[in-house]
Amino acid sequence: MARACPFKTIGVVVLLLELVGGAAANAGEIKVLAAVAMADVFAELRPQFERSTGHKLTMRFEPPGVVKQRIDAGEPFDVTVLVPALMVDLAKQGKIIAETRADIARDSLGLAVRAGAAKPDISSLDAFRRALLDAKSFALVREGAAGPPHFNKVFERLGIVEEMKPKTRLQPSPGRVLEAVANGEVELGFVIISLIRRASGVELAGRLPDEVQFSFVFTAAVGTSAADAEAAKLLIKFLKSEVAVPVIKAKGMEPGTP
Repeated sequence: MARACPFKTIGVVVLLLELVGGAAANAGEIKVLAAVAMADVFAELRPQFERSTGHKLTMRFEPPGVVKQRIDAGEPFDVTVLVPALMVDLAKQGKIIAETRADIARDSLGLAVRAGAAKPDISSLDAFRRALLDAKSFALVREGAAGPPHFNKVFERLGIVEEMKPKTRLQPSPGRVLEAVANGEVELGFVIISLIRRASGVELAGRLPDEVQFSFVFTAAVGTSAADAEAAKLLIKFLKSEVAVPVIKAKGMEPGTP
């Protein structure tokens, strides 16, 4: 039977001791504004963080663009988790402490089909091309780097631009893409894997081939107006720790860089 790595175990114990030691004498509330893809990760890690530190998490999860709009409008927060491009803009605006930025998780594009439907083979680039040509319709998010900007290049590479035009149904959000698949409005939908896994009425058919993949990085940072910056930093450290790694992987993502 495989034995746990003693160094990893020691590292986890040390982290938990640091969390307890770093907890404020009058532990308070940490307000988190984060991309919806991180919701399940936080839901599972929240109890352990709160028990270890005494700090309580108040969390709101929405599409990254909506989170950014809330911050731009002045909504207070202690920690935010967004995609790097939005973090760059927040840093320029002076709304996050730039040096606290840390990559928490990586997600990939997946193919969603209606629950119970046949799952097309997309294990190779040729198989992916055939699946697109065979499909009657598919949905993409209308805006964002992994919407038309990415897929137009994919279709050009595969030589199927004209064939794809009448099949494409653009949707206002990833949630609406998955809803369209679940309701049978479209046959296929392309969004990040973590969202497919947590949605009802759909199933993950597979991860897009590496040649046409688009990776999403989710980065955390402390807000410049955080009520307790040290507590906020402690949360980010926890999200980067060995404690968080198996949870992140279980949700269909990969941990961020060390």
